[in-house]
Amino acid sequence: MKNYVQPGNNLTVPSPAAVASGDVVVIGGLVGIAAGDAASGADLDLVTEGVFTLPKVSALAIAIGDLIYFDGATDLVNKTASGNTYIGKAVTAAANPSASVNVKLG
Repeated sequence: MKNYVQPGNNLTVPSPAAVASGDVVVIGGLVGIAAGDAASGADLDLVTEGVFTLPKVSALAIAIGDLIYFDGATDLVNKTASGNTYIGKAVTAAANPSASVNVKLG
């Protein structure tokens, strides 16, 4: 297969802003988790598959299987589609209140 490039689990892309390892990164329709720190415009290793513990809106209960969205204004995940970016599904339940939830990207 002459057109195969790579598996795509991890991508090297220009960082859209200064990011820290573990940050959710949204570049257009591409979503992933920063594998390391990167300055704006520098090469960023972006993990696009897997399960990650992400900070959530504390006063929000999340059930396994709930669709999860990222709010770039607060850098928190929630269940609100409007104005936010879909990033995956919850694979653990998270009580109200709690600080984080495990999310499978995609």
